[in-house]
Amino acid sequence: MFRFVRKLLFGAPLPTARQIHERLPKFLALPVFASDAVSSNAYATEEILMALVVVGSAAWGVAQGVAVAIAVLLAIVAMSYRQTIMAYPQGGGSYTVSKENLGVLPGLIAAAALLTDYVLTVAVSVSAGVAAITSAYPQLAGDRALLGVGFVALIAYANLRGVRESGWLFAPPTYLFIGALYFMIVVGIYRVLTHAPINPIIPKSYRVPVTQPLTLFLVLRAFSQGCVAMTGTEAVANGIPAFRPPESRNAATTLTYMAAILGSLFIGITFLAHVYRVIPSPHETVVSQIARGVFGRGWFYYLIQYATAAILVLAANTAFQDFPRLSSILARDRFAPRQLANIGDRLVFSNGILVLAGVAMGLIIAFHGDTHRLIPLYAVGVFVCFTLSQAGMVIRHIRLKEPGWRPHALINGVGAFATGVVSLVIVVMKFTHGAWIVVVVIPVLVLIFHKIHQHYIELGNQLRLVDADLEEPATIRSTAIVLAAGIHRGIVRALKYARTLSH
Repeated sequence: MFRFVRKLLFGAPLPTARQIHERLPKFLALPVFASDAVSSNAYATEEILMALVVVGSAAWGVAQGVAVAIAVLLAIVAMSYRQTIMAYPQGGGSYTVSKENLGVLPGLIAAAALLTDYVLTVAVSVSAGVAAITSAYPQLAGDRALLGVGFVALIAYANLRGVRESGWLFAPPTYLFIGALYFMIVVGIYRVLTHAPINPIIPKSYRVPVTQPLTLFLVLRAFSQGCVAMTGTEAVANGIPAFRPPESRNAATTLTYMAAILGSLFIGITFLAHVYRVIPSPHETVVSQIARGVFGRGWFYYLIQYATAAILVLAANTAFQDFPRLSSILARDRFAPRQLANIGDRLVFSNGILVLAGVAMGLIIAFHGDTHRLIPLYAVGVFVCFTLSQAGMVIRHIRLKEPGWRPHALINGVGAFATGVVSLVIVVMKFTHGAWIVVVVIPVLVLIFHKIHQHYIELGNQLRLVDADLEEPATIRSTAIVLAAGIHRGIVRALKYARTLSH
């Protein structure tokens, strides 16, 4: 009965030989690995405006400049990760690059930062998806945490069924979200160019109050909060083995598509926020306000809300792809429990999926599903990974001196410097708002990795064969005792077996 129920819920076990057939084409790989990055458009602009709204109407103009700066940084990081994909086709991303070129400790820091970021990706994405639902249906606001936990369980279940099945499940909502937002941006820009009537959310006669002057500190804070738009950029580099051959080429192409879609949507949404004079509201998201301004509360408005909620919930799938894969690599290197390297019946790392789901559910419950309380913890780890990975690539270029290594090293060097500066800015700007938690968690995880590795090394030393183990053992005489309440055929068989063990 248990086997029947398991087969009914998760599907029939797949032979290991089918693993290569479970890999993803680019069409399915984009929604699987890029949904996290693309979905950040639902809240990245809102985070920038939340930091700048205190300067009044100037917030919209400054927000556009911040969005362009983040888009430029995204292009630099994407070019750098293309080189990482070509250099490390086996995957592993920041952990593998840092460990090989910078040493074990930087590699473990990158791994700890990535695992932390993946957990936060699930918690933030699902919470933001629930926020999109409660924007359209405010009566559900009291059940945010419960809805979030339910969505995490649903995504974990889909991933336990296998990679290709989750790809087909997540592709329609992702492409619907991308298409709906592009249509909204095109319609909004068309109205601006044709001087069509525009109904701003905040009337032009109303002057947004100025409570603080515009300072460099505020701009940096807005930049650090807007950098959540770049989370998930490294996912493709970590999941190269999930692509169909040629793996590196397909992964690099998918990364380029993802960066182009993410950057253009981000700039477009920020521009429309200026046009329609949108400011953050605790009861309605910025994307919801823009859609309402462009289309009114018609069917397309609700389509955008449904698509936004769907991709935000399903964006957690990127973490469900990469967290188990990175955990398995750490387990293979004996820095994590070896159970995380086990492949389940459906050719996925089932234990890693369950661990990620459990921790993310705990975060959602602890923070009551509030996106703005979770956001300050976000993006710290991912920029640490960006910096370590690109610094490692610079060392690799200098060490191997392959053809064209100088321009490649320059690209990675610029990327490492830029993301290193951004890492410091994010930590300083968000430290008192919750980023200190991540700053503490990463060293703790590194210490745990070292303890686990030390345990496996000591265990290996105890089990290692030495010359004394190979000497002819002394003859040992043994006696077998069969305990029985009576004599029957089963006991007779047991006695015959016992005679083969005993002298």
